Amino acid sequence: MTNYLNRIIQELVEENLENYWPGFEMVAYALYDNCNVYLYNHPKFKGNKQNTYQILKRDEQFNGCTLILYEEYPTAIVDLQLYGDYESLFSILVHELFHGYQYIKGENRFPDELLGVTYPLSNENVQLRNLERMNLYNALLEKNTLKKKEYLNTFIELKEKRAAIINDYLIYENLIESVEGPAWYVELKAYEEKSSLEYGSVLQNYGQSLINKYESTSNIRRSCYSSGLFMCLLLDELSPGWKEDFFGTEETLYDFFKRLSANFIKSNLIDYREIEISSETEEVIIFALENRKKEFKKFNEQKGILLSIEGEITAKSFDPMNIIFLEEKLLHKNFIKVRINNEDYLIQQHVITDFKGRLQDIKKLHLILKDKPIENIDSLVVEGVGEIKGRYLKRENNYHLFVNKY
Repeated sequence: MTNYLNRIIQELVEENLENYWPGFEMVAYALYDNCNVYLYNHPKFKGNKQNTYQILKRDEQFNGCTLILYEEYPTAIVDLQLYGDYESLFSILVHELFHGYQYIKGENRFPDELLGVTYPLSNENVQLRNLERMNLYNALLEKNTLKKKEYLNTFIELKEKRAAIINDYLIYENLIESVEGPAWYVELKAYEEKSSLEYGSVLQNYGQSLINKYESTSNIRRSCYSSGLFMCLLLDELSPGWKEDFFGTEETLYDFFKRLSANFIKSNLIDYREIEISSETEEVIIFALENRKKEFKKFNEQKGILLSIEGEITAKSFDPMNIIFLEEKLLHKNFIKVRINNEDYLIQQHVITDFKGRLQDIKKLHLILKDKPIENIDSLVVEGVGEIKGRYLKRENNYHLFVNKY
């Protein structure tokens, strides 16, 4: 995969990025594998020869595909091992670089992630949401102007109806769409450019998470990427030049879309007071909830040594796309970085946390270890995590570690 590096450096220049979004400024970026980080365009290494990358030893900062502040500078990072083809690797890097551009532009339309994790899967909301998403999908694909207006009207009316039902949770959706929709938009543009697939096939691939009811209900956060993307693509049709003004507003993408679409659509309010819940909606909700239970069951059935850590624990960072909520517990499926006793620990495995009020405030943390921790008088040393000070109890092969106030 590292043979793609030189090609990426040649093709990832701001002149090309501006084909995806006007004024798209490029921050630093890094591709990494198990051992090395290949860093490019970082101000700390500006003295190096142009068009070359700096090779660094990988450390805990490089985890997942995201935007980090490396040496206090926004840096898009992508795991080379997650992508098997050039177009996927290139396009996800453009996606993360766009988050860097958002950082430069002062983007602040970020949601409270607790709302996404505790999102209510009520029959009424899920029924309307799936209808809403299908109308958005049809609005983009429809060529007939009158039918396109009908789809857009229905999309907006359903969205407004849901606002009255779920309040802040819809604001959460709107904010995710605002931040991730444009990032998916530039990702699609980059993928289309590098792929041999026709545009229609690319669009269909990206649209699956918009119209797949089971997928969109099981992963609310990620499903907002595609609804945001489709609003961006519709804005290209309805209000060319919209991207020039998007960072100059505090409106969510949906409010921005609704305002700029006002001249095209005409509202004929539909009465959704009597909502008929389909059997499929009920099945979708059961499917989503059962999937959560299966994930927790899978964690609890792992072979190994259970380590529970109890006390004052603060989550410093985590992957919001890979968290599952069930009965006041969170299953972190990717990683979590926590602070215990004023020390930071990166845990790169499945972890269950009991939280209090905020996701960041952890009462208890549970993980399954392959090997026994090393026992000291006042600490346990956990392989891959580090030494954690505290008082501990041992029962057979399981450990309970009390930290901070204990």
